[in-house]
Amino acid sequence: MVKTKSPIVVVNFKNHLDGMEVLRLAKKIERAYENAIVCVPAVYLREISSNTKLKVYAQHINDKDSGSTTGYLTAQSVSAVGARGTLLNHSEHKVPYSVLHNLIKRCDEEGLESIVCIESPSEVRRISRWHYKPYAIAYEDPILIGSGKSVTTYNTRGMIKFVEVMEKYGHGIIPLCGAGISKWRDVEESMTLGCDGVLVASAITKAKRPEKFFGK
Repeated sequence: MVKTKSPIVVVNFKNHLDGMEVLRLAKKIERAYENAIVCVPAVYLREISSNTKLKVYAQHINDKDSGSTTGYLTAQSVSAVGARGTLLNHSEHKVPYSVLHNLIKRCDEEGLESIVCIESPSEVRRISRWHYKPYAIAYEDPILIGSGKSVTTYNTRGMIKFVEVMEKYGHGIIPLCGAGISKWRDVEESMTLGCDGVLVASAITKAKRPEKFFGK
């Protein structure tokens, strides 16, 4: 199934950049693809939200409320600085299912979007049963993360299974994919396979000319 709308491109900055480099990259992404979502370290959330028109996400939040919760990043604080959402359960920051559902609930209560990362299509069914649902679910094959080998080419079977399960159980939840995404052709292939877009990191954050990813 080929999607006809513009793909969603979620750029995870991880901790690849520091200081002014974060804003410079965000500006380059904005010029190349204004509809991108950028997931930046918490200390840069306000700066990127204030200085670009991009949708800005935290890379994670904690299952804590505002108050006497030293050292935790709350949904309330993320919302207060202008962020629009957060990544959850990334392969580098996994959380138990019980915590994950609470985090999605906290996002919902604060008007934040949540993108939940999964490693297997089988996880979709469990998440779909919860009362609180994420904005999107992103399937990332852990073997291909950071490999430069796109999941759309090197695990097409897994991608097809993910889309099938999402169509059956993930009603209203946006399907995304990641792992090894390195060029715009991978984005197009993800759409052909039935996803609405991709998660990408090093192909943009480590590139000398990150705008080339978008064909600019």
